[in-house]
Amino acid sequence: MSFTTRPELRGTFGMVASTHWLASAAGMAVLELGGNAFDAAVAAGLTLQVVEPHLNGPGGDLPAILWPASRGEPVVLCAQGPAPRAATIACYRDELGLALVPGTGPLAAVVPGAFGGWAAMLREHGTMPFAEVAKYAIHYAEHGYPAVPAIAGAIRNVESLFRHDWTTSAEVYLPAPAPGGLHRNPRLAETYRRLAESDDPVEEWYRGFVAEAIVRFQEREWLDSSGERHAGLLEAEDLGGWSPSWEAPLAVDYHGLTVLKAGPWSQAPVFLQQLRLLEGFDLAAMGHTSAEYVHTVTECAKLAFADREAWYGDPDFVDVPLEALLSREYADARRALVGDASSPVLRPGSPDGREPRLPSPVAPGAPVAPGIGVGEPTRGDTVHLDVVDRWGNMVAATPSGGWLHGAPVIPELGFCLGTRAQMFWLEDGLPSSLEPGKRPRTTLSPTMALRDGEPYLALGTPGGDQQDQWTLHVLLAHLHFGMDLQAAIDAPNHHTEAFPSSFYPRASRPRHVAVEERAGPETVAGLRARGHDVEVSPPWSLGRVSAVGREPDGQLKAAANPRGMQGYATGR
Repeated sequence: MSFTTRPELRGTFGMVASTHWLASAAGMAVLELGGNAFDAAVAAGLTLQVVEPHLNGPGGDLPAILWPASRGEPVVLCAQGPAPRAATIACYRDELGLALVPGTGPLAAVVPGAFGGWAAMLREHGTMPFAEVAKYAIHYAEHGYPAVPAIAGAIRNVESLFRHDWTTSAEVYLPAPAPGGLHRNPRLAETYRRLAESDDPVEEWYRGFVAEAIVRFQEREWLDSSGERHAGLLEAEDLGGWSPSWEAPLAVDYHGLTVLKAGPWSQAPVFLQQLRLLEGFDLAAMGHTSAEYVHTVTECAKLAFADREAWYGDPDFVDVPLEALLSREYADARRALVGDASSPVLRPGSPDGREPRLPSPVAPGAPVAPGIGVGEPTRGDTVHLDVVDRWGNMVAATPSGGWLHGAPVIPELGFCLGTRAQMFWLEDGLPSSLEPGKRPRTTLSPTMALRDGEPYLALGTPGGDQQDQWTLHVLLAHLHFGMDLQAAIDAPNHHTEAFPSSFYPRASRPRHVAVEERAGPETVAGLRARGHDVEVSPPWSLGRVSAVGREPDGQLKAAANPRGMQGYATGR
């Protein structure tokens, strides 16, 4: 019998689940006012930028999967900003002498896409004006929100940097708020108030006062994770010429569901590749979190992520062999590589007979200047939200970037830019090599699933490279072991890091698998006997999945992660 920390919520009016209770409450307030799922998602998303500044911010990025009931088919929103026009490999390697894009600082910035994405969602599918959905974020930024302990921890990790170099960040975040104490960001409140009062918030953001402040700030040099000071490369033309895009999702059928993901400008197809591999195994017979189960899922993950490294990139720049990568024939051939022992080798395949090419190994001990941090210093510097309403609209969104520890705060605006450019390689000829105007291969990866052609589930998690593992394991627990959404989220989770990290300094850990201690000593021993390098993680530490769902009879359901003591679902 599975243990649950709280019940799966049920109702018929609307459901919101997210990584912070205040965001879930803001989304539900919008539903109660008559807004739809997309209005609620924007309100929740803007609120998350305020109340989880260590996990996301206005200067970050946004992918989302939407089911607009009036449209009757799903659509992916890509609000992942591209590299600046001046961002070339020659600039970073030859002019600046860098082997990797820094994990922090202005040199790692791309066009901040999150605001444009939320605005596009509201414009295309919402029903409320921007001022109405932004009022919750403005309220918490101006009057304060209760700081969760992790915010203080994140600030303490970079406190010396804030005091001695990133002084604009010190003005906003020092002294670090006590856990539960109110933290305010009046400058951010003023930024959003000006946008709410303007006739065209998008114009003001990308061509008006926000863009002007970003460009001025990018001209200043700041200490970054390379140990040196650099200015940024973003210019007015980069911001003013960008807009988010809409596209059809990728899809595979799995055990009665059609699972939807974003394209290869993200890591999202690894989720679908794992499903193709796993459909050849009787997972239910193995037993949930047994050594055999964790071993099988882990080895399939390694194969999918190896293909990510060899083949994924912005399809506007790269010919990604998606049809072959997602085919059953390809999965059948790859599945034969799953043996009884842990593999220490990164093994991409040869879809359509093409020869894979992997990035050159990063030299051990790539420089990380003391006190300046790395790209994503914790597992989960991201947020997630899901919404479903009584009309059948559904959305899953995974905003991230613009973390308070990633770059200095822009003083006129109250927020910092994201550092997604660190996901590019400074090596020519790779699918994810740096090029001007190219989207970095983001880790952000919301999930939606249809049943009989109708929206059934929206789910996702923070977690960087772990996102398409932790979310997958929740879906597998739900489908193969009969767990409701809350029980599947609460169940012990696991992941592997046996491939190059998407974040600076791009390390990998061959044979690695992290397993929550609750999986039990028998599972740990069984994995070690199979050659895995097992990291026994604390009992409630892996994954921050949230989910909403809709049954054929119109019942709505939701669940949220108890880990971290801040994710909540709400609804009626």
